[in-house]
Amino acid sequence: MRRMIIAITGASGVVYGVRALELLKDVEDVETHVVISPSAFRTAMDEIDMSADEIRKLADVLYNIRDIGAAISSGSFRTAGMLVAPCSVKTLSGIANCYNDELIVRAADVCLKERRRVVLLFRETPLHAGHIALMEQATRNGAIIMPPVPAFYSKPKSLDEMVTQTVGRALDLFDIHLPVVKRWKEDVGSSGGS
Repeated sequence: MRRMIIAITGASGVVYGVRALELLKDVEDVETHVVISPSAFRTAMDEIDMSADEIRKLADVLYNIRDIGAAISSGSFRTAGMLVAPCSVKTLSGIANCYNDELIVRAADVCLKERRRVVLLFRETPLHAGHIALMEQATRNGAIIMPPVPAFYSKPKSLDEMVTQTVGRALDLFDIHLPVVKRWKEDVGSSGGS
């Protein structure tokens, strides 16, 4: 059983984290360990048609953001890594600066120190120099910055398909390959994506 940490922060795009949890429910050998910020629940009220309880039920194991003694706060607790979807500027800043004041940042810091994969779906635009500097520092620390940019070669027919494709590609980075991902030159036809 692979343990996968999923964090959902208050940036716009809560649907990315929720979709990751929905997709991982169908993966038999993955157990999700989830932290959801209070701001994420607030953002979810505006962005998706799910209650806080419905979102919580998608997790195999759910942690309180203030529980810095949780299992995922220790490097001895083995995980496949961590996906932060979406990743707010505040969370990016905490990860870039190792400011472990809550469980999301602490778990990411632990994954990085243990050389486990950390993928940040950073949801901000446009960017100023401070954002770019934080992304650079987080990358130097070992994180992967993955802005949720749509892949138009997959010819998405809906926002739902765009979200699923992005989340599927993020999960690819953890060697979790899902059949819902449309892959270049594999299932978009002989014309590629042009």
